[in-house]
Amino acid sequence: MSDAPPLNVLFLCTHNSARSILAEAVLNDLGGGRFRAFSAGSSPRENQQPNPLALEVLERAGISTAGLRSKSWDEFGQADAPHMDLVITVCDNAAGEVCPYWPGHPATAHWGYPDPSEVSGSDEQRLEAFRQTLHAIRRRLELLVNLPAASLEKMVLESTARSLSNS
Repeated sequence: MSDAPPLNVLFLCTHNSARSILAEAVLNDLGGGRFRAFSAGSSPRENQQPNPLALEVLERAGISTAGLRSKSWDEFGQADAPHMDLVITVCDNAAGEVCPYWPGHPATAHWGYPDPSEVSGSDEQRLEAFRQTLHAIRRRLELLVNLPAASLEKMVLESTARSLSNS
């Protein structure tokens, strides 16, 4: 393992309650010290909390939910915020929004996933939608964390992350 600092990855969605929360938790679980994940929303609702079904599927998958909370992306534009190496939108709404200025010009990518919180039906059907989203996110993040270090260097990180959107 290299002595390089971990790559900071920020996952964005509109409300920061489901997809971005899932991605943050999964990457922190898989990252092995090479990655540090965060998540935020462009417009989280007042008193927004992570979706309970998102937390349930993470817990059932053995992934820690400690510290997960919904927050605005404004938090990451502050002077004392961690520097981001990669910013990934995980919902189509956030992809089309004007993002704040990110210090250091991080690489960006869009990995769209359907919103599992919009699925209606029985509790089991709704939970299954979250489970499917979790698995889709995990597949893509497994590819990312297994990339060689050269693929994660700043100049190629953006094209590498964007190519995973087709995976």
